[in-house]
Amino acid sequence: MPLFDRKDKGRYASFTRRSLMLGGGMGAVFAVLAGRLYELQIVEGEQFRTAAEQNRVSDRLIAPLRGRIMDRFARELANNRRNYRVLLVPEQATAGIRNTLDMIGRVVEITDHQRERILHDIAQNKKFVPVTVVENLSWDEFARVNLHLPYLPGVQSDVGETRAYPYGDQFVHVLGYVAAVSADDKKGDNDPLLDLPGFRIGKRGIEKTFDRQVRGKAGVSRVEVNAYGRVIRELGHDAGTPGEDVYLTIDKDLQQYVVQRMGDESAACAIMDVQTGDVLALASTPGFDPNLFNVGITQAQWKALTTDDHKPLLNKVIGGAYPPGSTFKPCVAMGAVDAGLKDLEVVCTGSLSLGNHVFHCWKKGGHGRMNLHSAIAQSCDVFFYECARRMGIDKIEETAHKLGLGRRTGIELPGELAGVIPGRAWKLAKFGVPWQQGETLNTGIGQGYVLVTPLQLCTLAARIASGRAVSPRLVHTVGATPQPRLLPEPLVFADDAFDIVRGGMNAVVNEGGTASRWRIEQPGFEMAGKTGTAQVRVISEAEHEHGVKKDTELPWNLRDHGLFIAFAPVEAPRYACACIVEHGALGHPQVQITRDVLLYAQQRGVLNLPTAYPVQAASLEKAGGR
Repeated sequence: MPLFDRKDKGRYASFTRRSLMLGGGMGAVFAVLAGRLYELQIVEGEQFRTAAEQNRVSDRLIAPLRGRIMDRFARELANNRRNYRVLLVPEQATAGIRNTLDMIGRVVEITDHQRERILHDIAQNKKFVPVTVVENLSWDEFARVNLHLPYLPGVQSDVGETRAYPYGDQFVHVLGYVAAVSADDKKGDNDPLLDLPGFRIGKRGIEKTFDRQVRGKAGVSRVEVNAYGRVIRELGHDAGTPGEDVYLTIDKDLQQYVVQRMGDESAACAIMDVQTGDVLALASTPGFDPNLFNVGITQAQWKALTTDDHKPLLNKVIGGAYPPGSTFKPCVAMGAVDAGLKDLEVVCTGSLSLGNHVFHCWKKGGHGRMNLHSAIAQSCDVFFYECARRMGIDKIEETAHKLGLGRRTGIELPGELAGVIPGRAWKLAKFGVPWQQGETLNTGIGQGYVLVTPLQLCTLAARIASGRAVSPRLVHTVGATPQPRLLPEPLVFADDAFDIVRGGMNAVVNEGGTASRWRIEQPGFEMAGKTGTAQVRVISEAEHEHGVKKDTELPWNLRDHGLFIAFAPVEAPRYACACIVEHGALGHPQVQITRDVLLYAQQRGVLNLPTAYPVQAASLEKAGGR
C-alpha cells in the first residue's frame, strides 16, 4: 500500500474518533439540557408557572367598611363617611416634590408637620407608589383641587371612606375613637389589616372593646404588575366583609339631654334601668371631639386636652374614683337593718367622741334625736358614726360589696376602676398595719379610704330600688347576636331592709329632707334619693371650732364634690341615676341635674318606647336571659 494512502487512512480514523467524541459530548450536553428542560417544564412546571403568575399578579388588601354603632332605637352614633383626599405619585411630579407641594399648598392648606410626614412617606416607598398629601377635605376644597389638577402633574384626587362621629363630644366616652395602629396594637394580633397604610383601629370605648367585630374582614384587589411592581391593570376586586353593627342600650336623646344639662361642669352622670341594668345614658363632661384623632390632632389641641384641669380625656363615670360621702349612708343603713339595728335611736349633739378624737356632724349644734328614717332624711353624721361603730367594719364591707361597691361592674368599656371598700385585710395588705375603730366611723359616712365610681353609685341606687343584684350593661346586640343576659338574682337582706331604706330616701326628697327643695312636683314621677358631699381636703380642729371656710372662699380644686343618687318613680322604680359634680357641692347642682334627667326620662318614657334591635330576645322571665 502506498505511503500516502496509509497517512490518509490514519487521518480519517483520527477525524472519525474526534467526531464521535465531539458528537457524543454534544449529545450528552443536549441530553442534560433536554432533561433539565423536561424537569423545569413538565416535572416542576406547575410550581414555576405559579411563581411566574405571582410575579405578574399581586394581591393587595382593601380595608373593609367599619361596622356602625347604633343606639337602642337604631340611630347611628358612629358611621362611615366619604373621605376626600389628595394623593401624589412622586415619579410623575415633573416639577419636583417640594415645588409640587408648594403648588398644592396654594389650593388647600398643608402644614409644616404634614410636609414632614409626606416627605418621610415618599422616602420610605417606591417612587410610583401614591402617597397621601391631605385627606378629610370638604367638598369645596376637593372641588378646588380637581379644578387645578391639569396644572398639578403627579397629583391625583381620590375618594375613600373614614370613620365619623356625627355627635362629636356628646358620646365620646361611650364610643371612644379610632386612630392609627401602633406597634403595641400589633402584639398578639396577626390580622394583616394592621399593616395596611392608614388603617385605623378602636382605641377607647366601644370602638376598642368590640374592635375585632366592628373591624370586618379584608377585601382583595388583584392587579397585574410589571417587573418593577408598577400596576398595569386591575384584574379583580373583592370589597371584603363589612364589620358588624353594634347596638347599644343608650338612648341618644336622653344622652344628649344629660350632656346639655351638665354644661361646662366637670361632672359625670349615669342612668339605668333598675330591672335589667340597661344603661340609658352615660355622660362625662367636658368631653372632646373624637373626630380629631381620626383626621389628625394637632400638638396645640393635644396640649389643651392634657392640661385642662377638668380632665376631658377621662371618662369620670367609670374612671373617676371619689369618696361617696353621704351617698354611702343608704348602704350603711341596709347593713344596719340586716344587723338588727333598725330601731336604733341616737341623740345628735353635733359631735361624737371616741377616745381623744372628736368626730363632727355636718350640722353644728346637732340634729337632736334621730332614728334610721330621719337620719337618712337629714343625713345625720353622728347617727351613722354610731351605726358604723355597732356594726363593725366587717359588716359594712360585706354590705357594700353586696350592693355593687368596691368591685368592677363589668360594663363593656375599657378602663373601669374597682374603687375601694376598705376592710381589715385590705388595710393590712395596703399599709401593713391593723384596722382602727376610728376608721370604721369615717367609713360609716363614706369618707376615709372609701372610693367609688359614679357608675357604682348608680348600681347601688338600682339595687336598692329593685332588690336585685342588677349590673349595668351597655351593649345589647353585636351583629345579629344578642349579648347573653341573666335575670338578676334577688339580694338577701332582712325582710324590711329595702322598705326602710327606700322610705328614708323618699323622705330625703319628698318629706323635708336635704333635697326637698328640688323634688319632682309632677304626680307619679316623684323621685327618692340621697345627697352627698365629699371633702377633698382635711378640715382642721381650729376650723371646726371657729367655722369651716365656705366653698366660695376656696380655690375651685379645694371645694367639696357634690354627689346625688336617686331612683324614680318612687312607687314603682324603673330608673336609677347617679350624678357627681366635681368641686361643685355649693348649691347642689348635682341634685338639680338628676331631678331634670329623671323627669325627662320618665316623660319621654324611654323604657316604654319600642326598641329597634335587629333581634328581639324573649323576656327575661320567660327565657332566663337575653
